[in-house]
Amino acid sequence: MDAKTAKESLTVLTDLVLPGDTNYLDNLFGGELLARMDRACSIAARRHSARIVVTASVNHVAFNKSVPVGSVVTLEAKVSRAFTSSMEIYVDVWIEDRQSGLKTKVNEGIYTFVAVDETGKPVQIPQIIPETALEKERFEGALRRKQLSLILAGKLKPNDATELKALFKS
Repeated sequence: MDAKTAKESLTVLTDLVLPGDTNYLDNLFGGELLARMDRACSIAARRHSARIVVTASVNHVAFNKSVPVGSVVTLEAKVSRAFTSSMEIYVDVWIEDRQSGLKTKVNEGIYTFVAVDETGKPVQIPQIIPETALEKERFEGALRRKQLSLILAGKLKPNDATELKALFKS
């Protein structure tokens, strides 16, 4: 199975924030944004694996800035690392200034998806070849994030988290 570059999974979704998508402060509902992020990550995971994919976990979401009604919101999702059947996908959320068109990053998230066959059984997927500095940074941190998630879920003993332990050795 040939490895793929991260850019091959790039998924860009652009949409308008309408009044029905917002809360009482006229900002995009967090749940609405999460759904959009999940869709973008799902497409990126499917592009990478060429298989059916399911959301395994939402590892991190940061709502750093509100997204007001009328905003043009763009989500950029890309596989940051592939394991045996699971993959980590980073999604960055941007809004455009209505006057200047300048983009500002407002949110980000890290999702884990698993590639499965028609019966729901996990299947092997291609590895990732990171190319840019950001892709390499995210790739390198992915194993630590995975180990931390497994510890928190009770599926890995802290002493077995080799990547995390290496951070604390001098």
